Amino acid sequence: MIPLTQSSLDKLESLFNDLGYKLRLEKGSFRTGACMLQNAKVVVINKFSTVDMKVLSLLQILQTIEVDDNLIQDKLKTFYQNIKKIKSTV
Repeated sequence: MIPLTQSSLDKLESLFNDLGYKLRLEKGSFRTGACMLQNAKVVVINKFSTVDMKVLSLLQILQTIEVDDNLIQDKLKTFYQNIKKIKSTV
């Protein structure tokens, strides 16, 4: 399991950035921690969500997108491999 910490959130934000996604912290009336704008590489994160909710939401979105491993920085590849292991066991 990925720890639900600020460090994990920072790594996920870097990972999305490497993949070409823009993350935006917004306030809004949506109930989930984050959502992805359809047909755009923009992920909107509810800025009032807790850190653990943000991490879980980004992990959930990461499972729905196609990822090119070649775009990921070397320092984040191990982190991403751990996420893929969790994804395959769920």
